[in-house]
Amino acid sequence: MKNFLPNLLRFLSGDAQADRVVPPTGFTARLTVFASAAMAFLAVFALALSLATGRLADRWGDALAKSATIRISAPADQMDAQLLAVTEILATTPGVKEARPLGEDEQRALLEPWFGPDLPLDRLPIPRLVEVIEDDEGFDAAGLRARLAGEAPGAILDDHARWREPLVKAAKRLRSLGWISIVLITTLAGVVITLAASAALSANEQVIRVLRLIGARDSYIAHAFVRRFTLRAFGGAAVGTILGALALFLLPSAGAEGGFLTGLGLQGWQWLWPVLIPPFAALVAFLATRQAALTTLQEKR
Repeated sequence: MKNFLPNLLRFLSGDAQADRVVPPTGFTARLTVFASAAMAFLAVFALALSLATGRLADRWGDALAKSATIRISAPADQMDAQLLAVTEILATTPGVKEARPLGEDEQRALLEPWFGPDLPLDRLPIPRLVEVIEDDEGFDAAGLRARLAGEAPGAILDDHARWREPLVKAAKRLRSLGWISIVLITTLAGVVITLAASAALSANEQVIRVLRLIGARDSYIAHAFVRRFTLRAFGGAAVGTILGALALFLLPSAGAEGGFLTGLGLQGWQWLWPVLIPPFAALVAFLATRQAALTTLQEKR
C-alpha cells in the first residue's frame, strides 16, 4: 500500500521510449475514447435510474404505509348516518391517529384525471371517502373491518396494501435493472477496449519484434499499451460523464404534479457518484488491456 502512490505516479508519467510503441492516433485510439465516453454517458443514466427508483420505492412505501381509506357506499338518505357511524367507530379504534371525511373538492381532485374537471358530484352516486391515518403502532385491520360490517354495512376499509406492495416491488425491480445495466455497460466497455488493444498489438507486430530483438521484455511492451489505453479510457469516460451529468441537470425537476420521469436524476450527495465513473473506467481499461497485451504477446512468441 505504501508503494501505491509512487507506482501510480510512475505509471502516469510513463516512458517516452515505450510510448512510441503505441500509436497516439488512429482507429484504435478513436475507438477507445468513443467507447469509453459512450459507456460513461450511459452509466450516468443507469446510475440515476437506480438511485431515483430507490427514492421512489421509499417514497411510495412511506406515503401509503401509515394511511388507509374507508369508502362508504349507501343510498343518499343513509349516507350521513353511515358517515357518522364510521366516524364514531374510528374515534374509539386503537391505533387510529386521525380520521377525516374528504370534502367534495378533494374527491373531485382525485377523480379529475379520469373524468375531467367538470364532474357533477352532486348528481352522481359517488361514494364518500374517509381518510384514516395510523399512529406508530397501527390498528387491527381485521377487527376494524368486522366492526364496520356490523355497524356501518356500507363502509369498506382499504388499507392500501394491494397498491403499496406492487408499486414498491416494481420500483425495486427497476432499481435492480439499473444496476444490471451498469454491469452490462462495464462488461461491454471491457470487451471493446480489449479488442482495440488486441488490434493495436497486431498492427505493431513488427515494432514489437524489433523491441524483443534489442532485449525488451514483454512486461515493458505491455506497460506501454496498458498506460496509453488506460489514459484514453479515463479521458473518454470523463467527457462522457460530464455530458451525462449535464443532460441529467437539464431534465425537468420533480414537482407535485410531475410523474416518475421528472424525478429521474441525482439529489444532494448523489452527485458525487458520477465522479467515480472515470476512475472505474480507467480500472476496467487497465485490467482489460493488461490481460489482452500479455495474452497477445504470449501468442506471438
